[in-house]
Amino acid sequence: MGVALLIQYTLIFASVLSVVAIGGMFSERSGVINLGLEGCMVMGALAGALVMHFLPDETSGFVVVLLTLLASITTGMIYSMLLAVAAIKFKADQTITGTAMNILAPALATAIVKAITLNTGDHKASPYIYYVNAHDHFIIKIGSFELNWFIILMVITVALAYVILYKTRFGLRLMSCGEHPQAAASNGINVIKLRYVGVLISGALSGLGGIAFINSANSSWPFDSGVVGFGFLALAVMIFGKWKPINIFLGALLFSLFRALGSTYTAFEFLQNLEVNAVIYNMLPYIVCLIILAITSKNSKAPKAEGIPYDKGMR
Repeated sequence: MGVALLIQYTLIFASVLSVVAIGGMFSERSGVINLGLEGCMVMGALAGALVMHFLPDETSGFVVVLLTLLASITTGMIYSMLLAVAAIKFKADQTITGTAMNILAPALATAIVKAITLNTGDHKASPYIYYVNAHDHFIIKIGSFELNWFIILMVITVALAYVILYKTRFGLRLMSCGEHPQAAASNGINVIKLRYVGVLISGALSGLGGIAFINSANSSWPFDSGVVGFGFLALAVMIFGKWKPINIFLGALLFSLFRALGSTYTAFEFLQNLEVNAVIYNMLPYIVCLIILAITSKNSKAPKAEGIPYDKGMR
């Protein structure tokens, strides 16, 4: 029972990390560092939670899932435009812009929920917690095992990302923009356009990851805590995976295994007998993240032009 639960939670957390990390990969492959993944996750989660909360109870499960996903993806894309415009059009510092997006998102989400609560008198929502009513629509039960729709979306996303990046003209052109944009431009590639597309894809997948985060293992969400660092953990997974979809997926499984231990350690008697504080188990993925990145980051080769604003006159 404990092992099955551990596998289940590992896949749930991996579905979040994989999707968001692959989103970050598309942005960085185009040449734009998206540190705002966490902020995009929060805004995508907010949009999805609002849709699930306000849809009538008689709405079919398929419609609930479809509208929720569309709202989260669209909102993530819209929020990512803050980075796209600042970094691509105005050549602003991408690190500072992404950090500002992460700071803004939880405050904005809390303010929106508080405003809705005051205006509608909705007592099911507080300024800090918005209850998710449609959690069961995203679950497929197979005996005692629960398969989340986001796990299926994770597999689809990884497969599509691999095909798009390495087997299509679009993917090859996108990567050229992150490696040598001036050379790409000399071959007729619109670097500006592809960088916008890369950032928008990262926003869309981060929004999807946001609703996956609050829906996969939670019935409520404290907005002021954001997504508890999952956006940054996804960045670590992306670096560990060397900006490659399959490697990112495997890295997400590794980090998620340690994160799942924090939620399921009570199912293992030998872990309880160790009498280790539960906080330690919850810290494991971040500790492991630091250790692994310290060991492997020297061998990671980021896209050469990431973080560098595109200048047509530069050679």
